[in-house]
Amino acid sequence: MADNANKESGKMSMADKLAAAKDAVDEAEDVLETDDLEEFEEDVEDTNDETSEDMAEAVEDEADDIADDTDDATEVAEEEADDTADSDVAVAAAVADKPEVSVPAFTPPDRSRTTRQAALDAVANDEIARKQRTLKYRIKRNKASYIMMGPYFILFFLFTVLPVVMSIILSFTYFNMLEFPKFNGWDNYIKLFLNDDIFLISLKNTLIFAVVTGPISYLLCLLFAWIINEFRPKVRTFLTLIFYAPSICGNAYMIWQLILSSDRYGYLNGILLKLGFINEQKLWMQDANLILPCLIVVQLWLSLGTGFLSFIAGLQTVDKSLYEAAALDGVKNRWQELWYVTLPAMKPQLMFGAVMQITQSFAVADISINLAGNPSVNYAGATVVTHLLDYGSTRFDMGYASAIATVLFLLMVGTNKLVQKLLRRVGE
Repeated sequence: MADNANKESGKMSMADKLAAAKDAVDEAEDVLETDDLEEFEEDVEDTNDETSEDMAEAVEDEADDIADDTDDATEVAEEEADDTADSDVAVAAAVADKPEVSVPAFTPPDRSRTTRQAALDAVANDEIARKQRTLKYRIKRNKASYIMMGPYFILFFLFTVLPVVMSIILSFTYFNMLEFPKFNGWDNYIKLFLNDDIFLISLKNTLIFAVVTGPISYLLCLLFAWIINEFRPKVRTFLTLIFYAPSICGNAYMIWQLILSSDRYGYLNGILLKLGFINEQKLWMQDANLILPCLIVVQLWLSLGTGFLSFIAGLQTVDKSLYEAAALDGVKNRWQELWYVTLPAMKPQLMFGAVMQITQSFAVADISINLAGNPSVNYAGATVVTHLLDYGSTRFDMGYASAIATVLFLLMVGTNKLVQKLLRRVGE
């Protein structure tokens, strides 16, 4: 294609030259008007000859150039063909030298084997999970923590767990502390619930104490702690000391003996007689109908103890930003803040205070013994603990006393579980 284009361009250039020559002749014929026609014709012939010679030489030069270009293109094509042949040979040699790779045929997966493997993996995972739930695995994994807590565990086991277990075992025996314990089965429990009227009275008094003083003292601790927490630090410290002092006062019973004295010199009788509420003195600790209410009042006065301090500490740890977030969420007053923000933020302290109040309300004994005596009038002030002390410390019937202690232990555990269930709903 390149050669044909060159030839066409050469022909076009020659035609142009011939046209230019003819135009020059015509112009010469028109312009030149001379008498010497022969000379003019000779000149024209000479010009035509020279033009023909020039055109021939130009055509020969262009033909030579086209031939040279054709030879060069031929040589380039031959070289490219030789290179292509060499590359084909090299590729063929490389393919021949490359080792053959066998492609395995597609085989569908064995679904039965996959299912079997999944079942084995599930069984293995269950076994691992079961081992991780064992106490041995947890001890091995948290060895350093258990070593650090070892001394407390030893003391707790020796002075709490072991006595409870021994008491449960001794409750099925007759043991007077002089002879070896003799197994008597359920005799102690049968006697306790069917033949011991004093135990039934003391159980009734204990349940009244627990139902009345437990929730009321718990709410009073929380209410006073919430109010005191609003004061400045110095005032808060002073008020906390005033409210907590009765629970650690060793002479509190002596003060209440003066207040509840049955003669005219008793503080309560003197005030009521002077104000005209009564006409004669009241036998506060000798009247069976008044003993239990008086003991409940004294117990409430002494109830602001460790639980009260735990509530004060819990209120100090509540994040103040929670109240701002609650206000944005629609909390409008302080009671809603208490229910939706404060109490959920101090659930650990609420649980600790509940345990302390349950233990305190079920373990009432010193108040009754110091104010009403043991035994009290018609056993009006008797509790489970006073009945336990009677058989354990006075009669030395340790098997029967252990049965009473076991019943009291079960009452405390059941009440504690109930209170924990109720506290989980705080803030809902």
